[in-house]
Amino acid sequence: MVNDKYVSLVDKNGNEIEKLVYERIDIWKEYVLFSELWWLGVALSIIPWIIWFLIRKKDSADRLMYAALFVMVISLCLDVLGDQLGIWSYRYNVIPVLPTYLPWDITLMPVTVIVILQFKPEGNPFVKALIFAIISSYLAEPFFNKLQIYNLKHWKYTYSLPIQILIYLLAHYITKKDNFALLIKSKKVEPRS
Repeated sequence: MVNDKYVSLVDKNGNEIEKLVYERIDIWKEYVLFSELWWLGVALSIIPWIIWFLIRKKDSADRLMYAALFVMVISLCLDVLGDQLGIWSYRYNVIPVLPTYLPWDITLMPVTVIVILQFKPEGNPFVKALIFAIISSYLAEPFFNKLQIYNLKHWKYTYSLPIQILIYLLAHYITKKDNFALLIKSKKVEPRS
């Protein structure tokens, strides 16, 4: 039942990847850790969340955080996929063993989405999705590419546009679910004695 040849090949491949990961960590320690671009990544991982915390609408924070979590998960998955397939890669990672640029996936994407979601919530979601996609695809991605953080291999900024639109629209949809209204109503229930 077990294919010994397959197991041997997978184990050999895993050992080679492990060696490369340790080599990458050594390179990261020597050239990236505490560099200006590393500090930029740390700042971009923290400061946008602080700003959002200060400007957030408190009554919408829960549902917006669900949307932010969704954006984080999708962004991380797509970034890992793109990196592993050799479509793009990142340099100057905040954490060396992750193939994604964490400030982009856990902060910049989700915070930008939830800020746009809370700004004029009655606005046309398709227009807002297009604005978000244009900003992320044609301003943010080229900016990080120019800094040599983002390394395009087999990708063009235009390819990101429909993906970013879809991510925004799905996040918008998540915030409009009726279950959030039920959650709000349940909070108004008298406290137990």
